Amino acid sequence: MNKQQLASRIWESANRMRSKIEANEYKDYILGFIFYKFLSDNEEKYLYEKGLKRDDISIITEENAQVVENLQKNLGYFIGYENLFSTWIAEKGDFDISNVREALSAFDRLIYYEHKMVFEGIFDTLQAGLSKLGDTARTQTKSASDLIYLIKDIPMDKKQDYDVLGFIYEYLIGMFAANAGKKAGEFYTPHEVSVLISEIVANFLKDRQEISIYDSTSGSGSLLINIGQSVSKYIKQPNKIKYYAQELKEDTYNLTRMNLVMRGILPDNIITHNGDTLEDDWPYEDYKREQKPLLLDAVVSNPPYSQNWDSTDKENDPRYRHYGLAPKAKADYAFLLHDLYHLDANGIMCIVLPHGVLFRGGEEKEIRKNLIENNNIDCIIGLPANIFFGTGISTIIMIVRKVRKNTDVQIIDASKGFVKDGKNNKLRACDIKRIVDAVIKRENIEKYSRVVSREEIRENDYNLNIPRYVNSSEEDEIYDIYASMYGGIPNAEIEKFEEYWDTFPNLRKDLFVKESSNYSKLVTENAKEFIKKHADVKSYIDRFNRIFSDFRPYLYNELIENMEDINISNEENVLSNQIFDRFKKIPLLDKYQAYQLLDNEWNKISIDLEIIQTEGFEATKKVDPNMVIKKKKGIEKEVQEGWVGHVIPFEIVQNRFFKGELEQIEQKATRISSINSEYTDIIESLSEEDKEGIKDLLNDTDDAFVPKEVAKKAKKIRAQKLKLTENMIEYKIIKVDDLQKEEKQLRKEIKEENIKLHIETKKKIESLTDDEVRELLEIKWINPLVDQIAKMPEELIRTFSKQIQVLEEKYKITFLDVMTQTKEYQEKISSIIDELAVINLIWKDWKSLKN
Repeated sequence: MNKQQLASRIWESANRMRSKIEANEYKDYILGFIFYKFLSDNEEKYLYEKGLKRDDISIITEENAQVVENLQKNLGYFIGYENLFSTWIAEKGDFDISNVREALSAFDRLIYYEHKMVFEGIFDTLQAGLSKLGDTARTQTKSASDLIYLIKDIPMDKKQDYDVLGFIYEYLIGMFAANAGKKAGEFYTPHEVSVLISEIVANFLKDRQEISIYDSTSGSGSLLINIGQSVSKYIKQPNKIKYYAQELKEDTYNLTRMNLVMRGILPDNIITHNGDTLEDDWPYEDYKREQKPLLLDAVVSNPPYSQNWDSTDKENDPRYRHYGLAPKAKADYAFLLHDLYHLDANGIMCIVLPHGVLFRGGEEKEIRKNLIENNNIDCIIGLPANIFFGTGISTIIMIVRKVRKNTDVQIIDASKGFVKDGKNNKLRACDIKRIVDAVIKRENIEKYSRVVSREEIRENDYNLNIPRYVNSSEEDEIYDIYASMYGGIPNAEIEKFEEYWDTFPNLRKDLFVKESSNYSKLVTENAKEFIKKHADVKSYIDRFNRIFSDFRPYLYNELIENMEDINISNEENVLSNQIFDRFKKIPLLDKYQAYQLLDNEWNKISIDLEIIQTEGFEATKKVDPNMVIKKKKGIEKEVQEGWVGHVIPFEIVQNRFFKGELEQIEQKATRISSINSEYTDIIESLSEEDKEGIKDLLNDTDDAFVPKEVAKKAKKIRAQKLKLTENMIEYKIIKVDDLQKEEKQLRKEIKEENIKLHIETKKKIESLTDDEVRELLEIKWINPLVDQIAKMPEELIRTFSKQIQVLEEKYKITFLDVMTQTKEYQEKISSIIDELAVINLIWKDWKSLKN
């Protein structure tokens, strides 16, 4: 189930439940039930793996002390058979809301004592709200049953390329925020920002075999989850990451715990705390807080922006006393200093903050000064505006360290790299990669990244506002006055394409001819064709093709020959390194554009690889029922509509093995389009009088025939056995009737042939040979990427040619041309005025003669 399908299902359910549940509370119910299903399914899976059957599980109760203790130690909890989610589904009509209440109560009672921090109270929000599902036990049962049947098919097997629980949370927050009145209170860290922070942190910690991560304002837990996934690319041994999470709001705190557990993280590695980060300092080495504060390898957070806090008596708080107290109206630096306090000397910290922390004065300036003088600020990344739901303000990521050798600060302006996504802006994979590479390499990149010395920051009075150090603004359009007056293209503007002239050494002198020492003109009226056919450009494209000539075989060997052994979490890095190495040998092309093409395809490839590695190669030869929601008599029902390939799409199989059948169907579809054009031609040939005479054969707007009426009229005309000619209205009606019959027959044949082709495709997938599977996977995985990268040089040349044409057009019409045209227009107008004056005199003379 992809994101769009999941969102559609959730939204349909939310609409049905609106009369019973407050819109903004709906997420708490559905997320609670989803988590309970996960725990229930997880227990069943564990028991099945131990060799038990369904009948064996059905007799396990709390009295089976040994089994219960085994489950508690390994899973952290025990759910009795009568309380399993699958049992609720099996009960159907016998299910009752009391089943849920009893199950949640039993769950709390049967948590393993060592894992109470992970599970205790995790269903409090759900349990407290069950009474809101309806006014009576009957209506509550109906609402709970609807939710249970909705989520029974929601994927929870970790095979999706997205965080299911986090996605549902973000989706519902987005849909309900306006009427929930929580626009300023719910800041879910977008997946792309989480990935960016995760990649930075993971690269920093990549040589460690065991790490600890702490999020002091954990929200849904997505940031911790993403860091764990990124770090796992480098850590060979599983379960070597400890997750620490602190969250103020109880329902969101529960969501953090749910999300971490659902990601398969062992309860022993989940350490959480429900408390106020600024008032309730945590974590410590022991729960009684008698030992030292805990220091972590990575500390991350996306705290609420510029909120009020109580700084009373905090002067001697060890978190703040060496740096200063944040102002009461803006707690941003209070969160930062809390995070820094819990950072290990060799650790890394990333925090998302509003842009204002870089330049605001007063107490914040003093803290900023102390951070700089203590050499803590390592990097500042300016993000695009409007990338967080609920706020359009500009934000930054600040990378902070406790101990550093260098004393400078890297400043990155990444505010221009994004794509519009509805009302919000969104970081693309290429934007994330560009930022991460700049951070890792600590590069100076014009208009993007600059490493700034501490001396320069001091000179700027500790103001870290990004535009002071990195100017990413576009250059203003400048017009050369002489060229605007007399024509010609300024050489200074031609020289702005210096990197192109370096790459194509003969193109400039062949494309332009000098008019004077400072001005040139094009030698051709068709610069696009001239550039495309130039020897240097052809040589450039040939060179690119040679460099990528073995790219397809490489991908085939890497992805298809080794599909069952690939390290999926790290493979995209492997492939991107291959692409980047090739791009080093050819200038002008943007390697990050190629990375985006890779990422677009990798999102599909990785899902397939996950299926193949978990289900085996034979999964490629399977089909699944295509389930769709249909509404009949106002009742929605899920029904099967054919089949879909489990891994290999029907479309690819049909294009490869059933070309003749597809062409036959396409020919008939083309003929139907032609028939529709003939209908239009016949209507256009009718006069208004004709249309009036056959009004009952046309629709209300007179632009289409009514088939039933045409058939009746044609039958009468045929019965009269008239001798018809092409211009007669009766002839046209017969013609339309014939076309309608032909169209009806063609549609019938297309439907029958599509059904037959669908069945044949299903059979073909199920009987594919191994070699055929590999061939189809090459078409699905490799062809799109290779084809898109191959087009990059031509797209580059096309863009360059357009820029040259724009430059030519800029000075094509000179001021003198305008003056000449103006003079000509003035003369024409004067001539017209003179003619009008003569006409006026003639009119007056004629009038006087008449009188």
